[in-house]
Amino acid sequence: MRYLPLSDADRSAMLATIGTKSVDDLFVDVPAAARRSGTVDLPAYAGELEVEAQLNAFAAKNLSPAKAPFFVGAGAYRHHIPATVDHIIQRSEFLTSYTPYQPEIAQGTLQVLFEFQTQVARLTGMPVANASLYDGSTAAAEGVLMAQRITRRNKAVMSGGLHPHYRETIETLAHAVGMATDACPLAVDGEADTLAHIDADTACVVVQTPNLFGTATDVSKIAAAAQAAGALLIVVTTEAMSLGLLKSPGEMGADIVAVEGQSIGVPLSFGGPYVGLFAAKEKYLRQMPGRLCGETVDADGERGFVLTLSTREQHIRRDKATSNICTNSGLCALAFSIHMSLLGQEGLKRVAKINYARAHALRDALTKIAGVESVTPRFFNEFTLKLPVAAAPVVEALAAKGILGGVPISRLDADPAFANHLIVAATETNSDADIATFASALKEVLS
Repeated sequence: MRYLPLSDADRSAMLATIGTKSVDDLFVDVPAAARRSGTVDLPAYAGELEVEAQLNAFAAKNLSPAKAPFFVGAGAYRHHIPATVDHIIQRSEFLTSYTPYQPEIAQGTLQVLFEFQTQVARLTGMPVANASLYDGSTAAAEGVLMAQRITRRNKAVMSGGLHPHYRETIETLAHAVGMATDACPLAVDGEADTLAHIDADTACVVVQTPNLFGTATDVSKIAAAAQAAGALLIVVTTEAMSLGLLKSPGEMGADIVAVEGQSIGVPLSFGGPYVGLFAAKEKYLRQMPGRLCGETVDADGERGFVLTLSTREQHIRRDKATSNICTNSGLCALAFSIHMSLLGQEGLKRVAKINYARAHALRDALTKIAGVESVTPRFFNEFTLKLPVAAAPVVEALAAKGILGGVPISRLDADPAFANHLIVAATETNSDADIATFASALKEVLS
């Protein structure tokens, strides 16, 4: 068989070589309670037609963003992606299956990654960017590990506005290498409180803007305080489209920037795959994770592209690698770069301004409802409402009416103080009719 090429004799020989009697012996370190006994409760087999029909029935139970007013954000956003993006990413000179292990023969791929790095550097206001990472949360975690290598300190301070998923990803990787994490309490606009947590052991301070609640913050003061204490400032952005309108992290003094690039060129896709944007100050270039592509000339003097720096464990010894995650989400990076090229600088600004206007129109409509207030003081295309009742049941009631009405904070954090808080987002895909429908439905649900 194509995917099961080994015979019983082959398996026996392999087990004998490594000194085990059976395949089950390879799993002795997995607790018995975590192992499944017997088969999975699924049909033994079915024809393709039957499987397709059953999966379609499952899918029909979902309320698709394409078929309903959609106001969900909290780290993943629905934006219009031109059909041209999907067409161009399929061109053979750009699309490759994965990492170019003989990179110089993949000139199309390398050129795209070089242009991608340039776009990311300009977006973030930083001098250097790498050729992408897995997603925004792992990019943030890679930034923390990078800060540890640079400062040789072992504590990461995380602001109260950092997305809980990003916080948990950072905690997972940081603790694996012996770093401590100090997470500030969840706060709508508490980035300034982060200052009190900085001390002589701090390797980095991680702040998000716009933050979980949508609050846009100038983090210049935090940058100055962190750097005065010998720490680095890592700025996280989950909404890449905001970089078309707001002050860039580089302008605010960031040392490292980690961005979720999904908003540009990459569809929601039920949560992935996405693409992590990563940029830093030039003096930290050799500590950056992943790959960097460069421009050069060949023996004939023609323009060419090379893999200038690659510090992943796939390319060098594992103990010398700056990253062991080992993917750069190349196809998503390609889609991002194509969409950015189609928009251009002015196009990006125009779409960003539409997002800003749509969200503020939504805020104005929803806060006219009795008992509903916005708690986000300044925002781009996302803000948080405080409802008179728990937010989670309201979201379910809205879904029953055919409206995807946001993300309750309780889904991300168990703090009871935020049980009534609802994160909502609006983009260029939301019409006046969508906003009116949402406001009418929310008013009915709350009445």
